[in-house]
Amino acid sequence: MPNATKVERVAELKEQIEGANALLLTEYRGLTVSEITELRRSLREVDASLSVIKNTLMLRAANDAGLTELDELLAGPSAVAFISGDVVAVAKKLKDASKQFPALVIKGGYMDGTVLDAAGASALAELDSREVMLSKIAGLLKGEMSRAAAAFIAAQSQFLSLLEAYKEKLPAADAPAAEEAAVAEAEAEAPAAEEAPVEEAATSTEEEADGESED
Repeated sequence: MPNATKVERVAELKEQIEGANALLLTEYRGLTVSEITELRRSLREVDASLSVIKNTLMLRAANDAGLTELDELLAGPSAVAFISGDVVAVAKKLKDASKQFPALVIKGGYMDGTVLDAAGASALAELDSREVMLSKIAGLLKGEMSRAAAAFIAAQSQFLSLLEAYKEKLPAADAPAAEEAAVAEAEAEAPAAEEAPVEEAATSTEEEADGESED
């Protein structure tokens, strides 16, 4: 391969590394061309591309991209899965493929700034996929919202019950005040009614006295 072509290929790999969410590295020794083609097709379904790469070129591209810890993983024939989608979904695809093609071995990976060994990369396949996790989170949120709504309805119902009970008690509570007001009004009118006869009696007495004096 001409030197200029190698430089161009390294630049392409560097761009792929920087644009990927994660990398999963496999050893494909023993796989046929048709099996690798089938594997590539399977990985495209989960937004990942599989490339058979010379270790020297991949190592140079990784170093250019700031990944200086892939040396141990780049031993033997390497095929790298550049992942744009769900890492867990890709790991599951690779694990299923390793059962179908025993020659396929997951060597490790890189995600979130961390290099994964073979065990760590394989363990990703045991996790829930993004869709499953989102479904579980949605279920939890729905449950919390249902409980919150039930608590709100219960509180509202309790408030309305207390309000109705308070309304029922209002007439009984106002009765003593109404009685006191009626008594006070009656007492205020009573003196005026009692004073009127006294004034009339006084006027009659004065008239009688004037009559006797005229006689």
